[in-house]
Formats: sequence, C-alpha cells, structure tokens
Amino acid sequence: MRVERQMSRNLVTITRDASIQTAIQLMKDHSIRHLPVVDAERFVGFVTESDLRGVIIPSMIEEITINDVMITNPITVTPQDTVEKAAILLSGHKIGGLPVVDGEQLVGIITVADVLESFIQFMGVLETSSRLDIALKETPGSLEDAVRLIAQCGGHIMSVGVTTEDEHQAAYAFRLRKMDLRPLIEQLDRAGHKVVGWED
Repeated sequence: MRVERQMSRNLVTITRDASIQTAIQLMKDHSIRHLPVVDAERFVGFVTESDLRGVIIPSMIEEITINDVMITNPITVTPQDTVEKAAILLSGHKIGGLPVVDGEQLVGIITVADVLESFIQFMGVLETSSRLDIALKETPGSLEDAVRLIAQCGGHIMSVGVTTEDEHQAAYAFRLRKMDLRPLIEQLDRAGHKVVGWED
C-alpha cells in the first residue's frame, strides 16, 4: 500500500516566524502532535509537541519563534513510498509522524496511527474472520501444500503473516473468512503440518 492512500491531506501548518504559544494552541485546537512549517507554500521544517515542551518557559521570557526550534531537515517520505517503509522509519527513529513531500511541496502527513490503521485493514482483523497458526512440515513446497488444503476445505485467505513459534521454527498465521476450522485442522494434521493456534 502506498503512503498517498493512507496519509492525512487535511493539513494544519505554521510559519517559521510564528510564536511557540501559537503552535501550542494550534496543536491543542486540532488535537495533533506535529506541525509542518511552510514558507510561501514551500516545506521548510517540522515541529513536534515534544520540541515545544522544552521551550515553553524560555519562550515566556524571551522571543522564541518556530524558526528557533523546528527540525530543518526532518525525515520524510514521498506519496509513492510504501506504508511499510514509513513504518520502518517511524519505528527505527522512534518518532510519531512523517511529513509527506513531493519535491519541496508538502502534500500530507503520515503518523503511527495511520500506519496502524493500514495494517489493521490489510490484516482484516476488524472483519468477521477465523485465524489459523500453522507450523509447516519442513519439506519443499509445504506452504503451497497448506494453501491448497485450505482452498480444498473452502477456506478463503484474507492475509498471511509469519510469527516465531519457537527459536527454530516459524508459524504462518493465516487469517481466513469465518469458517468451521475443525475439518481443515484435521486435513492439515494428516498432511504433517502442526496447527499451533486457532480462533474460530
């Protein structure tokens, strides 16, 4: 999934000469934690709630503007980047949001909440479904065999993920359209696969 499909386009921005108090009020009014800084519609920086927290008291004593505290070279993504890339950047840098830029033009913001929502949609966890965790037998073509058995039993695969069942073997987590799993579990067992968890 591309960032452009998940990013927020309804942007609240601020200028570099705005006061710290103005930025804090904007964040409060719009329930946001990140503000892109623009100059004549050109993206020039990024300021976060945590950036502002450290300068609230100094800003009451002396004139401090957004220009003094903004991140001038923030980590960004493009609309064509994948949501997976955004997730890796957010996690790796322990940040809550990324500006989405096209050249020097700010076109959106993608946050941890946006990424989480996209993964929830992708995994289909909000739909009525069944989950089946399988430790596949260790032979070539075992994944294809399990998929074939699922189809033969009338299963419709919505998503597949890989988890670590133990330090030696991975388990494939299949999310399926809601179904009775018992006949499928029997078929998988006969074929030499180990069902290590399920949820009807």
